[in-house]
Amino acid sequence: MQCNNLVTIADLSLEDINDLFALTVRMKESLKKDNEFSRSLDGKTLGMIFEKSSMRTRVSFEVAMTQLGGHAISLTQQDINLGVRESVKDVAMVLSRYVDCITIRTYAHEIVVDLANYSSVPVINALSDYTHPCQALTDLFTIKEKTGTLDEIKLAYVGDGNNVARSLAILCAKLNVSCQIASPKNYELSDEFMEKARGMAASGVIIEQHKDPKVVVKDADVIYTDTWVSMGKEKEAKARSEDFKDYQLNDELMSHAKKGAFVMHCLPAHRGEEITDEVIDGPNSIVYDQAENRLHLQKALLKLLVCNTN
Repeated sequence: MQCNNLVTIADLSLEDINDLFALTVRMKESLKKDNEFSRSLDGKTLGMIFEKSSMRTRVSFEVAMTQLGGHAISLTQQDINLGVRESVKDVAMVLSRYVDCITIRTYAHEIVVDLANYSSVPVINALSDYTHPCQALTDLFTIKEKTGTLDEIKLAYVGDGNNVARSLAILCAKLNVSCQIASPKNYELSDEFMEKARGMAASGVIIEQHKDPKVVVKDADVIYTDTWVSMGKEKEAKARSEDFKDYQLNDELMSHAKKGAFVMHCLPAHRGEEITDEVIDGPNSIVYDQAENRLHLQKALLKLLVCNTN
């Protein structure tokens, strides 16, 4: 890979993304065959910092290292108390002496940036309040896996203009996938950000926002939603529930979409809130394939980043 870290999608070139997707396919297929990558990271250690709780992120990265012959260590906020007990700089410089790669799942995006600046080993952003690059990469890989191509694909995102929406918009722009986002007033992505995303897209590729979810789901190949209340926003739950009530992914909204449109959700899902049981468990849902692919894509990402520095 041309980059040493994955802090945001913007770090990746188109060549990086294509190489990552190609290796992900090989790694996924190898599990059913000769498992040719089983010693790829033999003797390597991944340090995982979790300031936010996790299920999929921790399990997928830890299993990824195991399947590649490496080892993973999980460090919680209680273990480090990052930025309080120790500065981000000191943590980065010390962990770099112990491990071969660092992942971090945190709140403030600046922590990821600082960690990458001071670390001498690759740093992977496993989630920050600003962006979620591993998720978006997995999502577009999954879409390509299901459709066979990303050419002329339209993705509709319905819900909060959050870290997932931000990462999807940038990656869609880079891959020339049309992306339309529907969010209530005061929950949209900024005009400045949307202008930046549009500037990355080729002519004819639509990157835009609307208020009406029915507008964005029309003719979409993929309908995507996420929780209305992200970690750290729990005090806003009641207000958000009211503000987002018309943005639920349900049978009525899906009736405005293209027949056969895939349904995606990055999980955890709050059934009965942003998505109904009928939709997430329906025949067009690829939510669990999407979740599984976190493992395969992150394996490829780890191999490319760690082996690139050795």
